[in-house]
Amino acid sequence: MGGIVIQGLIAGFGTFLGAILVTCCGYLRPRTLALLLGFASGVMASVIIFDLLPSSLNHGSFTFTLAGFLAGIGLMFILDLLLNIRYPANLQGKGYLKMGYLIAAGIALHDLPEGLAIAAGFAVAEKLGPLLVFAIGIHNIPEGMVCAAPLRAGGYSATKTLLINILISLVTPLGVFIGLLLVQASSFFISALLSFAAGAMAYIVLRELAPESRRHSRFFANLGMLCGLFLILGLHFIV
Repeated sequence: MGGIVIQGLIAGFGTFLGAILVTCCGYLRPRTLALLLGFASGVMASVIIFDLLPSSLNHGSFTFTLAGFLAGIGLMFILDLLLNIRYPANLQGKGYLKMGYLIAAGIALHDLPEGLAIAAGFAVAEKLGPLLVFAIGIHNIPEGMVCAAPLRAGGYSATKTLLINILISLVTPLGVFIGLLLVQASSFFISALLSFAAGAMAYIVLRELAPESRRHSRFFANLGMLCGLFLILGLHFIV
């Protein structure tokens, strides 16, 4: 169990890495950010389509998988709605701190089901777990950047900003630990966790990553997405 939790920590470390990029380098160039976000979209979409959903169906019925998938989407939608209600987009000055904290809370809340997904992935197949660690780790890098940028703009020091992102990074391995306990308690949870994670990740891709990447550069976003898709497909043939 300890080794799997450590891999969850590696995936969560992507958030901290993104914060380091912001504190050390500032904002990335639009094309670079589009490529990175597009790549994360492609990786996550490929994992959802070729790993999470098929594995969930293998461990449960179509109805149960669909219910879990919709529940994952629903959770992310509610979280997104709450953040939009509480955070007006035109805040300036100290409002950036509020923005940063709300984004941090949102990231932490959906890092938990990502940790659950990693646990379920390792329970299903040896290769699915590492794929999820890779996909979620890549996805967490731009999340760390999005969280760190408003905190820095609001006047927080680099040390305090990085500390907050370290705490967020620990949520993913926490989710892994909880997921492993659930899977050990009953195999019933495997299909539920996989389909739920697929829905949550699908919402992130369609609602956040893909649109944001195309906003910066449609060409580089599409290029990054194709690279992410073909990378995961290639790993399937190798592993």
